[in-house]
Amino acid sequence: MNYKGEAISIDVNDNIATLTFDLQGESVNKFNQLTLGELKEVSQQLSQASDIKGLLVRSNKDSFIVGADISEFDDLFQLSEEEIAAELHQRSAVFSVFEDLPFPTVTAINGLALGGGLEMALTTDFRVMDSNAKMGFPEVKLGITPVCGGTFRAPRLIGIDNAVEWIATGKDNKAPAALAAGIVDAVVEADQLDAAAMDVLQKALNGDFDIAAIRKQKTSPLPLDDIENTMAFTTAKALIGQQAGRHHKAPLYAVNTIEKSSKLGRDDAIKFEIEAFVKLSKMEITSNMVNLFLSERALTKKAKGYASDNTPVERAAVLGAGIMGGGIAYQSASTGTPIIMKDIAQAGIDMGMNEAAKLLSSKVKRGRLTTDKMTATLNMITPTLSYDGIDQADLVVEAVVENAAVKKAVLAEVESLISEDTILTSNTSTIPITKLARALKRPENFCGMHFFNPVHKMPLVEIIRGEKTSDAAIARTVNYALAMKKKPVVVNDCPGFLVNRILFAYFAGFVSLVKEGADFVAIDRVAEKFGWPMGPAYLSDVVGIDTGVHAGAVMAEGFPDRMSQTYKTALQVMLENDRLGEKNHKGFYNYEPDERGKLCKTNDEPAKKLLAPHVDAPKEFSEEEIIDRLMLPFCLESIRCLEAGIVDSANDLDMALIFGVGFPPFKGGAIRYVENMGLAAFVEKADQYKELGPLYYPTDTLRDLAANNGTMFK
Repeated sequence: MNYKGEAISIDVNDNIATLTFDLQGESVNKFNQLTLGELKEVSQQLSQASDIKGLLVRSNKDSFIVGADISEFDDLFQLSEEEIAAELHQRSAVFSVFEDLPFPTVTAINGLALGGGLEMALTTDFRVMDSNAKMGFPEVKLGITPVCGGTFRAPRLIGIDNAVEWIATGKDNKAPAALAAGIVDAVVEADQLDAAAMDVLQKALNGDFDIAAIRKQKTSPLPLDDIENTMAFTTAKALIGQQAGRHHKAPLYAVNTIEKSSKLGRDDAIKFEIEAFVKLSKMEITSNMVNLFLSERALTKKAKGYASDNTPVERAAVLGAGIMGGGIAYQSASTGTPIIMKDIAQAGIDMGMNEAAKLLSSKVKRGRLTTDKMTATLNMITPTLSYDGIDQADLVVEAVVENAAVKKAVLAEVESLISEDTILTSNTSTIPITKLARALKRPENFCGMHFFNPVHKMPLVEIIRGEKTSDAAIARTVNYALAMKKKPVVVNDCPGFLVNRILFAYFAGFVSLVKEGADFVAIDRVAEKFGWPMGPAYLSDVVGIDTGVHAGAVMAEGFPDRMSQTYKTALQVMLENDRLGEKNHKGFYNYEPDERGKLCKTNDEPAKKLLAPHVDAPKEFSEEEIIDRLMLPFCLESIRCLEAGIVDSANDLDMALIFGVGFPPFKGGAIRYVENMGLAAFVEKADQYKELGPLYYPTDTLRDLAANNGTMFK
């Protein structure tokens, strides 16, 4: 038989069939409805083809199959539980039919085989892998579990421990690890892949392998006694539960499904796999994680759209070294763009180079970088105390002290030395770009490029459009951010821009709570339980108390009705007592290095004593009230930014908060959090705190949307 579809084709030569995945109109193969429909059709035809003796499965793209089409999940999740289960049983049945084909089968795996792609490969008798390929089960990262046989075929091939690790962590696995685990039968160089897979198939046809035994192993219960079974899964659940934390349900669902299916044959095991998926599909966290995946993809597509209109940055410069400048220089050089790092003092240069060297050395120690590559990367950074060579830069990042007067002076000075088409940017975290642009002769070539600290870890870069910023300036800056492997979000100008404006509304809620007698340690504990990586007091220490007080003043000037205080705040008290946070080892907490040199926080009673004269008598607040007092200002300021057009969309806003300040990803972002609560319920909750002032006032537009069952996602 021969077959030619839009996703799958089959060619037969000498009674050997080759099934090729090649989804038309897409850069990758994925299991969308079209592909699944064609797979069902060809599986039935192959099962009845009397002239075929063997089958090779391969891809015509750079990767085998990257998994399901996530964009179709929303429609699937809208179905009832019974309808979802019925749909999934049909899908799984297709894989079973394929697994039972009456002749030997081999898959040639190139590029990526993820999720359903790996499950497809597991249905065949043998798997041969390209040495550069990767495979894995990433489903838990979306809040779901494998649903086309992964939870019962993988344990039978690689054992319980390996299967739990692969499925419950969602990590990608390189070819050597796949071969060592036994999930593939051979690893070869890319140019030998098809030939090697065909060689394995020919050996199977010659009777070199016991195909019946291989198939029985994949479809039968695991040969474990009850004690061995219990011990293996008890250990796995404890480990995975600790790693996943209280919020992520999918990893433990995966382990439980593997356990239930271990004593069953294939057809019975399928029921438990589908049951787990159906339950997870109805959880809010799953919807949030799927939306997060789609939003991230849309954000990247939008950024590439901006960048497509401009040439790449071939040489950059950063003004101001130190930790931030060194971090920017490191990120630029390590991703392939040479950069000049200029400072007015040798101490700053030394600090910046030391920062870059420290980050590179860490990679060398972990085996992720060779010493030769480290040297080559450092050589891409040109440290200097002068402006020599600055005229060769395509883009300049100003990263000097966060002071408007100083920044204006530096920007004006460097503008006179660079070419007329060089893009000038500022790494300011709060000062409006339009205000800084007044010092420039070419404001159209100027925009904000706000990195988050530490630069090498934080994915977000805010690209801020000033009043006179040109599209060309935005395009080149986005292009540079993408080249640095960052997530750029283009926003419009205002004090604090997008992320810090929202964050300082959150801090305003925090200092108000402390003023009323709340214990900052208790606040941090509740915030972390909510899902934040750290509470507001700890975050203030990490950011730097002096930085927070300065930025807070800028925000208070920009939004006095919501962000100014009539009392001395907890941050101001810390600053007055030279408690700057991690940078000098004392803030709200004390910080001492552990044996690896990592700073660890400990509670510090003197900090509470310093606050005592400036706050009300100690008072206990419920967890719900603490979250309300923190999250209502955070979300309301997010909504104000969206309504004011500071950011293009609710999706962009949510992604910026997740990538910029670590908003709990499983909650989907501030706007998603509000919509999941329900707009009417959110407005009602905010109104309960109206006596606290404008920081807690819903906007008129939000009230209208709530009254009319509207949405902020357009």
